[in-house]
Amino acid sequence: MLTLTPQQLEMVQRPIGEHCFLEGKAGCGKTTTAVERLLFLMENGVPAHQILIYVPQRTLAQPYRQALAVPGVMAGGAVNILTLGGLARRTIETFWPLVVEQAGFGQPDEWPVFLTLETAQYFMAKLVEPLLAQGFFASVNVHPNRLYSQILDNLNKAALVGFPHTEIGERLKSAWSGSAGQLSIYDDAQTCANLFRSFCLEHNLLDFSLQVEVFVRYLWQNPLVQETLQQQYRHLIADNIEEDAPVSHDLLRQWLPAFESAWLIYDHGGGYRVFLGADPLSAYALKSACEVQVTFETSFVTDACLQRLEQTLLWTFGQPPPPPAAEAPAPPVIPLFERFYPQMLERVADEVTRCIQEDGIPPSEIVLLAPYLTDALRFSLSNLLEKRQIPLRSHRPSRALREEAVIRCLLTLAALAYPQYLPPKSFQDFDLMTALLQAIDDLDAVRACLLTNIVSRKNDGLPSLSSFEQIQADVQERLTYRVGERYERLRRWLEEARAAEPEELEIFFVRLFDEILSQPGYGFYHNERAAELTANLAESARKFRLAFRESMNVSLEERNREYLRMVQEGLIAAQYLRSWQAEQEDTVLISPAYTFLLSNRPVQVQFWLDIGSSGWYERLFQPLTQPYVLSRRWQAGRQWTADDEAQVAEQNLQRITLGLVRRCRQRIYLGYSEYSAGGYEQRGELLRVLQDSLEGFVQAI
Repeated sequence: MLTLTPQQLEMVQRPIGEHCFLEGKAGCGKTTTAVERLLFLMENGVPAHQILIYVPQRTLAQPYRQALAVPGVMAGGAVNILTLGGLARRTIETFWPLVVEQAGFGQPDEWPVFLTLETAQYFMAKLVEPLLAQGFFASVNVHPNRLYSQILDNLNKAALVGFPHTEIGERLKSAWSGSAGQLSIYDDAQTCANLFRSFCLEHNLLDFSLQVEVFVRYLWQNPLVQETLQQQYRHLIADNIEEDAPVSHDLLRQWLPAFESAWLIYDHGGGYRVFLGADPLSAYALKSACEVQVTFETSFVTDACLQRLEQTLLWTFGQPPPPPAAEAPAPPVIPLFERFYPQMLERVADEVTRCIQEDGIPPSEIVLLAPYLTDALRFSLSNLLEKRQIPLRSHRPSRALREEAVIRCLLTLAALAYPQYLPPKSFQDFDLMTALLQAIDDLDAVRACLLTNIVSRKNDGLPSLSSFEQIQADVQERLTYRVGERYERLRRWLEEARAAEPEELEIFFVRLFDEILSQPGYGFYHNERAAELTANLAESARKFRLAFRESMNVSLEERNREYLRMVQEGLIAAQYLRSWQAEQEDTVLISPAYTFLLSNRPVQVQFWLDIGSSGWYERLFQPLTQPYVLSRRWQAGRQWTADDEAQVAEQNLQRITLGLVRRCRQRIYLGYSEYSAGGYEQRGELLRVLQDSLEGFVQAI
């Protein structure tokens, strides 16, 4: 057992038959205590399979997974770690015959097909594309994939808040106070949502929203299902409940009396997933359902200096001033102010290098945070840190699969093996050059361009590669025979795949990685990030294949062609747990601020980039949806005004700044440029708040 405080130890060893509500701000040891409580339950005879760890997002269960992975910890089966979606899916799979006709599915003799975000977008696209040609969303200027994801988001909100999906359009229209043209967009979004739901019911397809709705509306109301779940799970630990949705809180409130023991853990200042349906107020209402209520107040992360900053920020946001305390040193906040954006990034890169080389801070304890992680920012920082030999990894869950260079390499090589799947004229020599640059070691951009210009061929309009042996001897020497040998091996492998019968794409990607790209002399050799992305692509292709029923009569060739087209068009990637679990010890992380907060881990040093940007607190305008209107907190018929927008912006700013400070152990760097990356002068609200909180410390700007 870890070294615990007396308060933590007392909580861990409380009688097993209690229902407890544990609350406190981030860094107070709530999850650490809950993990020890889990181990305490099993040490005192509670079978592991009777314990349910319930979290709003799979990544938030990582501390529990790490504790349970220790050899010899679990006995009596395995602890169940589930989200609302995971619980819904398991229950539907078990009790499908009870609900298939009641819920209105069109194929009662067939089993369900569960859709991922990617496969749901695919089927949504197939239904909506003809409507776009007819003029739907004509005034909306966003990529079609964003349209599809926002329609799905509307369906998810309806299921998670608990209202019929047929009311989405009316709720959005009743709150709209702008131009009348927007109302037709909401009507179009409602039509598309209805069409998609009908298609899913007809073919027994369950996207996330339908899984939740079927579970909450039908299965949970069935006495047999309730009795089965209550007998199966006798002990509950529900962590980060403030990040969960209202229907999940409804479920917990009804289920709590049946648990022998239950812990509900609430994080003050949380609610980072509000845009995904989280409802902190609904979560906090569960406190009254627990007889034991405990608050942790002492932070194990921030020292006195950062706690002083936290108190000052609270005062700036309008909270009562803190009680008088012993004088603490100035907050460890270091400004990195420059006139132009590229200069600011250079300063950041220099300071990251100094932290690692002079202060001895491990790269994994440094995180670079921005309101948005654009490709330009990611590319610039990658180059700057690479020059300084500092390893960098990035994490942006909404990043499309095709935006990763490793994925584009795999897709290009797949196009060479199966050119019949390509749309006409879609294969470009630039794609081949970048793929070869990724795939072959010791190949620089100049020689990759030269090699591409020589070997790229079009036979009957289909791309192919010519042999290295056909290249003139002087050019071979320039390219080097080592590169030629590796290229030739790759080319022959692709030719063999081209001549053989087509195979499932997930098998192709795994074979290509295993037999060629991960071997010595190739770009994916000892490259953990490439292995992770290849596994994500293979998993994506496999789930795409499984989404098609036999009754749909879709051939392997057509399915492969559709998958490659979908990824090439910028499909938004589903969540892959292995991407969140990649805790590479010697790597600096760059991430959107909210993504870092949802990883729920502290670091020694944080860099806040571009603090003059309004993106730190402003809500992204999404033309087809509105998370605050589609919530249980919104009064039906009330219009959304500028005052509401300002209030949400202030709440977001308070939530994100306090959340970041509470997850920092040592110091915070503030990156600011007078002019943004686009050349515009910027003085956002975060800058003002920091100036007020730091008492002139950043007045230099």
